[in-house]
Amino acid sequence: MKKISLFIFFTYIFIYQHVNADNIYDKGKTIFQGQGNCAVCHALVDAGSNENIGPNLNEIKPDVMRVINAVTNGIGVMPPYAGELSSEEIEAVAHYVSEASNK
Repeated sequence: MKKISLFIFFTYIFIYQHVNADNIYDKGKTIFQGQGNCAVCHALVDAGSNENIGPNLNEIKPDVMRVINAVTNGIGVMPPYAGELSSEEIEAVAHYVSEASNK
């Protein structure tokens, strides 16, 4: 009986994390394409954007922390979005960019 309970528990955790991760990815993509204005400057194949004002995210393949830092504080000509996006929104777009650029 314990083996079945553990299997069900770990299956639930796996499914929950996978579904939750997909929701964060989708939210990040929506922000990237919309209110974050990321697609206006950055190329990212998954988002259907091919602008060359900012770095091509497909080429630099930034990790989550790099994106969080750039979006929060700004970098170069990119303004900070700390006042525009919540920390949850910044984390979602960072997750999305990191995952989508590494496909």
